[in-house]
Amino acid sequence: MQIHPHSESNQSHNRREQGLEKLLSRLVRRIRRDELVRETTNQLREMLQVDRVVLYYFYGQWEGQVTFESLSSEEFSILGSTGPDDCFNDEYAALYLAGRVKAIADIELESMESCHRDFLRSLHVRANLVVPIVIPRGLWGLLIAHHCQGPHNWSQSNMEMMQTAAQTLATDRNILES
Repeated sequence: MQIHPHSESNQSHNRREQGLEKLLSRLVRRIRRDELVRETTNQLREMLQVDRVVLYYFYGQWEGQVTFESLSSEEFSILGSTGPDDCFNDEYAALYLAGRVKAIADIELESMESCHRDFLRSLHVRANLVVPIVIPRGLWGLLIAHHCQGPHNWSQSNMEMMQTAAQTLATDRNILES
C-alpha cells in the first residue's frame, strides 16, 4: 500500500472549497433577502405615507429586534431596537400567529397595556400598523408601519397592502431558509 501525499492535501482543499461554496451560497441568499426586504419596506413607507416601516425579526422565543427599516428621516431610526421583555408574550404571539392585524390610529387614545404604550412612546410612535410574517414553522417576525408625527388613520387598503407584503416575505425562499 502506498501513501500519496497529495491525496490528503487534495481532500483538504476540496473540503475548503465546499465550505467556501456553502458560505458563498448563504451570502447570496442573504443579499437577495435583504434586497427584497429593503424594496418592500421602502415601497410601503412611501405608499402609506408614514415615517417608518420596520421588520421585527424573532430570533428567540418572542425575543427579537428591528433588523430593517425604511425611514422618512434618519431621526426616526430604531434599527437594532428590541421589544419590551414583559409585553410580548405567548398570548400576543398566538394572536399574530393566527393572522392578527393591529391598527392603532393614536396610541394616546387606544386601550392598551401601559407597558406597550410606554414602549411605543419611547420609540416616538403615535400610530402604528402591525401585521405578522408567518412561515410554516411559525411566527417569523412582524412587519410594522409607524407614524411618529401625529395620529394616522389606517384604511382597509393600507391593512391589505401590509398583509400582502408580509405574505410575499413569508413565501420568499430566502426568508424561509433564514
